[in-house]
Amino acid sequence: MTFTRLGLLALVGALSIGAAAAVGPSTAQAAWQPKKPVEFIIMAGTGGGADQIARLLQGLIEKKELSPRPFIPINNPGGSGAEALRYLESKAGDDHVVLVTLNSFYTTPIIQSDLGVDVSKFTPIGRMALDTFLLWVNSESDIMDLDSYVKAVSAAGKNWKVGGTGSGQEDSILTAMMEANWDYKVTYIPFPGGGTVAKNLIGKHIDSTVNNPSEQMAFFKAGQSRPLVQFTSTRMAAFPDVPTAKELGHDIEYYMQRSINGPPGMSKEAQDWYINLFKTLYESEEWQTFCTDDGLDCSEWMGGADLAAFHTEQLKRHKDLIEKMGAAATTGE
Repeated sequence: MTFTRLGLLALVGALSIGAAAAVGPSTAQAAWQPKKPVEFIIMAGTGGGADQIARLLQGLIEKKELSPRPFIPINNPGGSGAEALRYLESKAGDDHVVLVTLNSFYTTPIIQSDLGVDVSKFTPIGRMALDTFLLWVNSESDIMDLDSYVKAVSAAGKNWKVGGTGSGQEDSILTAMMEANWDYKVTYIPFPGGGTVAKNLIGKHIDSTVNNPSEQMAFFKAGQSRPLVQFTSTRMAAFPDVPTAKELGHDIEYYMQRSINGPPGMSKEAQDWYINLFKTLYESEEWQTFCTDDGLDCSEWMGGADLAAFHTEQLKRHKDLIEKMGAAATTGE
């Protein structure tokens, strides 16, 4: 069989189209794709909520073959996330680095005023969830509800040890909010990550925590920890028998954003690719099941410009909270 030049070109074109279709429409039509492994920076230690989320997402990306290059999780918790923020800023214009955040994305630059990092210049990709907080005690404790907890803490005063993830981070802010609400004082002990906090509660090295659900879930299911109250607007499906603070007459509600952001100056093509990737993950059955089972609020996807506006609002809110809580929120005192 012989081919004319035009016929040969047509055959090559048909084969190229077929090969592109085999890779899937999102890959074939993408204007940009990673050309090397993507650094998946986690601004917290191993075992905590951010770490668990990053590794779940990385596993889903690999399982679903959503990226031509792997995502490599890298923990960088130093300085309450300051090192991760500095690193991301130093990677300006790099399309192969993204950051998994928590609320220290806001609090650390506010508290560490000499950090020199402006997170509003980072590239917003997508908000995967609003994580939640519960008050936890060891299951061997005699404390069974919020009233008995407040009585015990008020009696113990500074001898009561509350574990949290760093000074000035979300755990210390929520602890300060509780101190202000019930007019007691505790000793706040910072740890490098929520997983370490959870282990110290089970080991009885601290008396209570305000861990995210995912950080305590394994211990809770094993009957080693007890949730007393949820700091959410309504009860979460994962904890139907645990009351909210609002139900009990206390106006304390606080959430932790779990979002993905790129460095300053990321190309628009790369940003769009990442937004599509993480929106696909957000809508996956696996992610939505994880959110329900582990007590995260995944009722609203937010990406790009909408996420940037959310960051602006939350930066202001956390600045106001830190100013209101004062030293208690930034030092645990």
